[in-house]
Amino acid sequence: MTAQDRNAAREAARRRRSAARLYAVQALFQMEVSGQTTTAVEKEFEDYRFGATTPEGAEMVEGDIDLFRALVDGAVNEQARIDQMTHRALVAKWPIDRIDPTLRALFRAAGAELLSDKTPPRVVIVEFVEVARAFFPEGREPRFVNAVLDHMAREAKPEAF
Repeated sequence: MTAQDRNAAREAARRRRSAARLYAVQALFQMEVSGQTTTAVEKEFEDYRFGATTPEGAEMVEGDIDLFRALVDGAVNEQARIDQMTHRALVAKWPIDRIDPTLRALFRAAGAELLSDKTPPRVVIVEFVEVARAFFPEGREPRFVNAVLDHMAREAKPEAF
């Protein structure tokens, strides 16, 4: 395998992980608004979104299924802990219940990854700020997400800073 092939493989794996993060936020949002179970939402995403072609002909990116499942399952299993970390990162008198449901899903997915030992906190922050940009391309939300995730990361992994 050439260096160019290795670089292409690394870039493809990075795109799959990034897609998994985006899909995890979408899945958590969907679970919150529809009341679907983790199992049902994970199956739907894996069967109909990962690598699918939209009716308009656009191809959706293939996601890293293991990371997707780890984020969704981790967010559900550690929701109380993640919500408490998020709440402490938010400004006074602004409870997590009052923030946009998409941001809530994003903080939960990012919190699940911050609590794992697999990804450096700075990478989690950068990746989820990019997810925020995908959902809020014109707004101030990406900066807000950066600030909240920085606070959460310092709480979850103080040794990394």
